[in-house]
Order: sequence, then structure tokens, then C-alpha cells
Amino acid sequence: MEIFELLTPNLYSYWNKFLKNCTATFQMFLISGLISFFLGLIFGVMLIVFKKGGIKQNKVIYTVISVFVNLFRSIPFVVLLVFLIPFTRAIAGSAIGVKGAIIPLIFGTVPFFSRQVETALENVSPGKIEAARSMGSGTFGIIFRVYLHESVPELIRGTTITAISLVGLTTMAGAVGAGGLGDFAINYGQGLNHADIIYACIIVLLLFICMLQFAGSFFAKKTTTFTQATIDGEIREEILFLLRKRQTGKFFQKSILCLKKNMREVKYESFKEDFRCIFTWYSVGFVCFCSKAKENYCKSWCLRSFQ
Repeated sequence: MEIFELLTPNLYSYWNKFLKNCTATFQMFLISGLISFFLGLIFGVMLIVFKKGGIKQNKVIYTVISVFVNLFRSIPFVVLLVFLIPFTRAIAGSAIGVKGAIIPLIFGTVPFFSRQVETALENVSPGKIEAARSMGSGTFGIIFRVYLHESVPELIRGTTITAISLVGLTTMAGAVGAGGLGDFAINYGQGLNHADIIYACIIVLLLFICMLQFAGSFFAKKTTTFTQATIDGEIREEILFLLRKRQTGKFFQKSILCLKKNMREVKYESFKEDFRCIFTWYSVGFVCFCSKAKENYCKSWCLRSFQ
């Protein structure tokens, strides 16, 4: 403690206030971050679903959401804070402190994250959507089983970028009385000319952002590895096309070739999981259309190829 007091005498004097402001920053980040994640995800999905050529095209709803997103993205956050003071006071009962910062942080984050979600979902291959439609999936089935399932790595990367941006917004909110490390650095660091307080705030924010980036990169890599371990996208679409056409023999030949290709890139357990997936597709798609003899032949041929 003596070394700490010697190196950072001003920070030591305001240590309790420093901890309190750190807690306020993390409160603002967590509360506004969770709300913004769900709202941004909903708006991002709606932008994809209701766009021109989407699975539920609706020009009116798409235009309303798009204008809302573009409008609030174009307003600088400091200006947005001041602009929303009457609305914030009416909803939260206060325009200062953590309570007063939550609503402006949500309005500043949701439009940005909505566009991140839209971009991630936009990269899903249309062939996969058509394949899901042909298998009888409804709107919610396509959203959850195709759009969101296929976009997990991109969604994680977008969430990481948004979370890091949100940390910056929380510090800017401190400039107008929201509390947190931004407020502490301005009032006790810059205002009183205490350099060690400013350095301490920077170090805490830097470590927090590094942790967010590391976690985002780690989970994005893990999910990317998983999706690449499954069947290659273009080959999978062709498999589903053959399944719809009930071309059993060609379907299995293409499936096994694809599985052998993936076996060189992934672990044996993942290979077996892919095989079970293919076999499930076969059972669902062909058991009602193939004769018993042909079904048994395909099963035995498939098992021999797998071994």
C-alpha cells in the first residue's frame, strides 16, 4: 500500500470514488448492453426479413425501421445525450447518473448494432434459405435455423465491435454528468490536474477492452471452426437439391465425397457427426419414397464408404 500511495498519491486519496465510478461504468455497460443486444438483434433480423426480396417482404415496415436506424446513427452521441434529456427524465425520472445514461446509451447503440446484425445475416447464402423453404421451414424456422445459426461467428464479431464502441459511449456519457470513469477522469483527473488518475482510468478501460476483444475473437474462432467442420456450404446446397429431387444414389455419392473431403480437415468425431447428419437427412427425405430394397442398398453402400 505504501508503494501504491507513493506512485499514485492522488488516486490513493480518491480510491473509494474511483471504485464507485468503475462500478458505475460497468453498470451502464451491462444494463444498456444487454438491452441493446436484444433490441438490435430484433431490428437487424427485421431489416433482413422485410427487405425487398426478403422472406417476408414488407416495404412499409422496412422503410420505417431503416429510417429510424439511419436517423439515430447520424446524430453524434454527445448531441444525442442532450437531445434525449426530456425523454430520459420522463422515463427514468432523472437525466444524470447511471439511470439517466441508460436510455441515451441504448439509443446510441441499437442502430449501430442493428446494422451489424443486418450485415452478418446478409452474408447467408440464398441457396440455404431456399433449401430450408423447400424442406417446409416457416419464417421463424428460417430465422433461427438458417439466418442466426449460419451467422453465429459474424454475429459474435459484430457484438464485440459494438461492445467496444459502447465502452467509449459510457465514458462520453460521463462528460454530461452520467458518472463512471469518464466523469471521474474529467473532474478529478483533468479538472484537478492529477495525471495519475487519468492514467489509472485509461489502464482500466484498456484492460476491459482487451478482455472484450479477446473473448470475442476466441468465441468467433471457436464457432467458425465448428461451422467449417460441417458440410461445405455450396456442396450442402447441392445435396439438398438432390434430396428435393429424390435422386437417392447421387445424393449419397455426393454426401460421401463431401464427408471424405471434410475428414482431411477436421477430427474424426466431427466426421462421424457429419455422417449422422447426412443419414438423418436421408431418413427424413427418402424413407417414404424409396423401395425397401433400394433403401437397404443405399444404407449398405453408405456404410461401406464410411468405413
